[in-house]
Amino acid sequence: MDGVTLIEIHGKRPRIHDSAFIAPGCRLIGDIEIGPDVSIWYNCVLRADVNFMTIGARTNIQDGSVCHVDSPRPGTPEGHPLIIGEDVLIGHMAMVHGCTLADRSFVGLGAIIMDGCAIDSEGMLAAGAMLTPGRRIGPRELWGGRPAKLMRQLTDAEIAGNAMGVAHYVENGRAHRAAISRESAP
Repeated sequence: MDGVTLIEIHGKRPRIHDSAFIAPGCRLIGDIEIGPDVSIWYNCVLRADVNFMTIGARTNIQDGSVCHVDSPRPGTPEGHPLIIGEDVLIGHMAMVHGCTLADRSFVGLGAIIMDGCAIDSEGMLAAGAMLTPGRRIGPRELWGGRPAKLMRQLTDAEIAGNAMGVAHYVENGRAHRAAISRESAP
């Protein structure tokens, strides 16, 4: 993984499935587990220095996003790990912090999701939205705004479009990995 920074801290090091694509410029720190066919795009920072982070199969985290965890403290003795399910789409420049994203959920471009939040399966936080601490987006709900509020239910076509986006990013990750390998070859 040329151009990727992997840092061990507190005896924990990122564990990355062989089929995952981690783009050059990414920084992965600490207790992170990355599943099969995941793609982490250019210049993302994933920092699991004070809690753990898991990223399920076929999930993609797009360019410039920041993912972090929350440490234990009074009132939250376990802190807030970052748990990202399978087939999740996270848009460019998103900020994802100490929350749970269920399988097939979606975080839009430039959105912020804060500690203790959850997005249920097929739920979506719109581009530019901010989900404040402890909020939950239900299945197939679209939330938007700052602070985010329920806007409407997602349509079957939108859910299908998100599934197509997941498949696209798996294939695109493979293409980028191959292109980078060709460029690095002597």
